[in-house]
Amino acid sequence: MEVQHDTIDVDVQCYHCGQPCEDVSWQDDKPFCCVGCKTVYEILSTNDLCEYYNYQQNPGIQLNKPVDESAYDYLNEPAIRQKLLTFNSDTFSRVNFFVPAIHCVSCIWLLENLKRLDGGIVKSEVNFARKQVVIDFNPEKISLARVASLMATVGYAPVITLDDDTEKAQHGRSFFTADKQLITKLAIAGFCFGNVMLFSFPEYLGLEGEDSLKEVFSWLNVLLSVPVLLYSGIDYLTSAWKSFKQRQINIDVPIAVGLIALFGRSLWEIITGYGPGYFDSFTGLVFFLLIGRWFQSKTYQSLAFDRDFKSYFPLAVQRRQGNEWKPVVIYELRMGDEIKIRNMEIVPADSTLLTGEGFMDYSFVTGESRPVKITPGSYVYAGGRLIGQPVTLRVDKETSQSHLTSLWNNAIFKKPLESRYRKILDKAAQRFTWIVLAIALITAGYWYLADASQVWLIVTAVLMVACPCALALTAPFTYGTMLRQFGRHGLYLKNADVIERMAGIDALVFDKTGTLTHGLKPQVDFVGRLSDNELANIRRLCSFSTHPLSTIISQALTQRGAGEVKDFKEIPAQGIEACINTDHYQVGSARFTGALPLADDSASVVFVSINEQPRGYFQIKTSVRENIEPMLRRWNRPVAMVSGDNDADKDRMKILFGADAQLLFNQNPHDKLNYVKELQQAGNKVLMLGDGLNDSGALKQADVGLAVTDDTGVFTPSCDGILQGDKLPLLDRFLHLAKSATTIVKSAFVLSFLYNAIALSFAVTGHLTPLIAAVLMPLSSISVVVFTTVSVNLVAARKFAL
Repeated sequence: MEVQHDTIDVDVQCYHCGQPCEDVSWQDDKPFCCVGCKTVYEILSTNDLCEYYNYQQNPGIQLNKPVDESAYDYLNEPAIRQKLLTFNSDTFSRVNFFVPAIHCVSCIWLLENLKRLDGGIVKSEVNFARKQVVIDFNPEKISLARVASLMATVGYAPVITLDDDTEKAQHGRSFFTADKQLITKLAIAGFCFGNVMLFSFPEYLGLEGEDSLKEVFSWLNVLLSVPVLLYSGIDYLTSAWKSFKQRQINIDVPIAVGLIALFGRSLWEIITGYGPGYFDSFTGLVFFLLIGRWFQSKTYQSLAFDRDFKSYFPLAVQRRQGNEWKPVVIYELRMGDEIKIRNMEIVPADSTLLTGEGFMDYSFVTGESRPVKITPGSYVYAGGRLIGQPVTLRVDKETSQSHLTSLWNNAIFKKPLESRYRKILDKAAQRFTWIVLAIALITAGYWYLADASQVWLIVTAVLMVACPCALALTAPFTYGTMLRQFGRHGLYLKNADVIERMAGIDALVFDKTGTLTHGLKPQVDFVGRLSDNELANIRRLCSFSTHPLSTIISQALTQRGAGEVKDFKEIPAQGIEACINTDHYQVGSARFTGALPLADDSASVVFVSINEQPRGYFQIKTSVRENIEPMLRRWNRPVAMVSGDNDADKDRMKILFGADAQLLFNQNPHDKLNYVKELQQAGNKVLMLGDGLNDSGALKQADVGLAVTDDTGVFTPSCDGILQGDKLPLLDRFLHLAKSATTIVKSAFVLSFLYNAIALSFAVTGHLTPLIAAVLMPLSSISVVVFTTVSVNLVAARKFAL
């Protein structure tokens, strides 16, 4: 309801953006400075989104006029959509917009509730540090142009550039801007601090002089301190005010209280003529706080970069080199490279399909495994998993490791287990803040009675020196450093929470083929009758599959043929089939091919059937990975093996695992999942290891699921980590290292507590000035970072050196 007001107050501030209203427009008895701000309010009010204003007063930016939706119509052009969208299908699209207007918690809340403005938006997530919004939407219900115009209408217009380096530019710009602002605030604080010190020299030296000159110097100190309070130190005040409005207490509250107390007391002394105040301490305090913040940000950024740089998946794909296909690690791919993707492999980069056809499973991106048909010329997105016969692709964009990592970390695939330590430490940090405020009040009461002139300095020192952020940093930095150590030794985990779950593992379950065994120098013999042409066709058929036994057969056969493969299918735990020329080939288990099982197997057996007629079988003797047996002996806890193969290797596996281990053969994927579930119901914390082909259900069900891979791009979205095959003998050391992380977290917690207790004792007794406290406060956080990093690195070096 619009209300008319006869008088206009020029000091009225806009309800939406907080700017002064020259021409006031009223809506629901609220003033607005322009039609744009009023329009945004109306939209939010109509959609019951006015909670936006509860997080921060006047959170919006000023909009002088409503947005013209036609301004974004160009985004519906196919060529432009392809450049902007990170994924696109008939019913699901994803776009990553750079939105520089994001500045507070209200912005985050509104942008993550865009789906309430339009049902076509599925989900939106904000990356505050990068000022980016990732939006999933249904293109059948809302266009890309409509998404952009909707954001602009509510005051968050995306900045759209069509350069190839858009993401890099946005990433660099957001961090550079943040650093530039921090450095500017630091420079102003340093300038003011130096000059306040200069004007205070007469007081330091006890020089007698003109009272009028002292008064001038005192007021100059006031003028120099105002920008320090309202600009350099504003982040602390703003953060504290927001926490109060949200009825919470964060770690900036004690700092803000100390700054206001010190500034207010100093201003009172100068106004009343009681004394010169403490503006030298105040400006120096802000200066050293900002130095600490800058140093912390550099430390955190360097660690984050190290994690990103070392988190490459140990995945490889086949790249054409001359007339041959050779495996290459995915981050070595370049634009224009031709790659071959086989059944169940992951597409590592946005590409164009050159030859072949099949289906793409985009469950990495959308969370749904409904396949999408692809034909020559189709654009294929990174993260898609091929279902069907091999295809040849041309790489259109270089592999984005951060993109693949974000897909793998999709919330859809996260296990419903929250970090126990993260919750404990977050609560401890909040409670610690209340304790610090209580200690400050008690200290103020004591020193008011003992020596009132010291109250403000001592209370400020108490508020400054105790920093609960060190408590909150213990778990993230311990587990973050541990992630890098794991990656350095061949285990690539999805996130830090996996380490916490690994620490509780007490039972191991292994798949056999491709996990415990591998294809280095295998012995392959064929028993039966096949022509060279038929063997060539079988070689080609097996090259389409990434199953370890198929790969071994394909590499062992030398016959060459050019038969055309059609209607390729791979049935998990059974086999593969296809039509080659005019014949129907089946390669797999006895039941799958219609053959009679062998009475006495001494090796893994793969049967062959042509046109429904069994023609023989391959006997494959694979070797067990080196040093597996010592690892199992060191583990000395419950262990089991579940395999889809027959029991040909039963005797060898008994020797490897020992008499007490449970060995299960002829297990289909559902049987493996049920076995893991039974162990969990018995009270075990289970780690499952498989090749990601027939074990996806078991990997997801297990407390921790690791996909073991050698030179393929095969793993499941729901696995928690990827282990290089040659690093499997280190598994027990990875688990022991994960347990060590728990000890390091507890030790860092104790260190932080002792640091704060000692520093507080000095501050309470008056032996610590606010300036020294400002230096010590960031040191507490830095000491935790150094302690956890050094401790993890030392423990890891000792574990892996054994």
